Amino acid sequence: MAFNDSQRFFPETRMRRMRAESFSRRLMRENQLTPNDLIYPVFVIEGSNSLESVASMPGVQRMSIDLLVKEAKEIAALGVPAMALFPVTPASAKSEFAEEAYNPDGLAQRAVKAIKDACPDLGIITDVALDPFTTHGQDGIIDDAGYVLNDRTVEALIQQALSHAAAGADVVAPSDMMDGRIGGIREALEEGGHVNTLIMAYSAKYASAYYGPFRDAVGSAGNLGKSNKNSYQMDPANSDEALHEVGLDLAEGADMVMVKPGMPYLDIVRRVKEEFKVPTFAYQVSGEYAMHMAAFQNGWLDERSVMMESLLAFKRAGADGVLTYFAKRAAQLMNE
Repeated sequence: MAFNDSQRFFPETRMRRMRAESFSRRLMRENQLTPNDLIYPVFVIEGSNSLESVASMPGVQRMSIDLLVKEAKEIAALGVPAMALFPVTPASAKSEFAEEAYNPDGLAQRAVKAIKDACPDLGIITDVALDPFTTHGQDGIIDDAGYVLNDRTVEALIQQALSHAAAGADVVAPSDMMDGRIGGIREALEEGGHVNTLIMAYSAKYASAYYGPFRDAVGSAGNLGKSNKNSYQMDPANSDEALHEVGLDLAEGADMVMVKPGMPYLDIVRRVKEEFKVPTFAYQVSGEYAMHMAAFQNGWLDERSVMMESLLAFKRAGADGVLTYFAKRAAQLMNE
């Protein structure tokens, strides 16, 4: 910051004056966190009245559709505007070509219908990716060498997105990182009459080590084995490339863009927001959540203050909202 001759230094300027009282601290606060800034990711399983704890994500549970509907009502009452659905596909429904991903009676599609019937004003975001449905755990269809085939995968993703929109999803969120999938999905949605279905593009999704607990939660970790997703997810070393990806997705018809993971990539959030000035979101992913929870449970960090500070950091970086497993607890605190 440059200073000119008219600016004063200590003691004329005392920065602590504005910090001395609560009222003045509140008046100059640059960023605010409210339930409107939160999206709640949830895991849905088959069955009735069924709950399964996720061992690597303390406090997070997979829920059957009937219990998820109750959860949706609670979230809506707290003022959280949207829920993001992630299905846990039974092994018997997985296949090499992920046909279950676009089954109109699939788990995700039925969950969307049930939640929208019960909570029509709650936004429902669906994950458009094939990894929960493939026997190999990759986000796409592979060749004999294990390489993910881009264009063939996009064809399946388009069918998946259309099935979600037909079920009533408000937002489809392609998290696969295939080239050209946003344009293909947007064109298909328009042709199918789903002109108001939003696309939240996971535009800058990095090949991160922070995803491990999520893969446990959706049951894809065992299928993936020792393989990785480096050939389609972004290199954590790259920043300029993220802007290129975001620009392409916006040109193809994305309404919102996503940076994933969250806190380790807040520099990317800031660059995206400053460069494009579009609705920009970030995902506080499973590994981030697991680290926080481990520290909370061991008494190393204060749960309430650290949780809220971590979420405020996303707002300060420029995010319009954040997907976080803390959404329900944070909203409860903000409603006290």
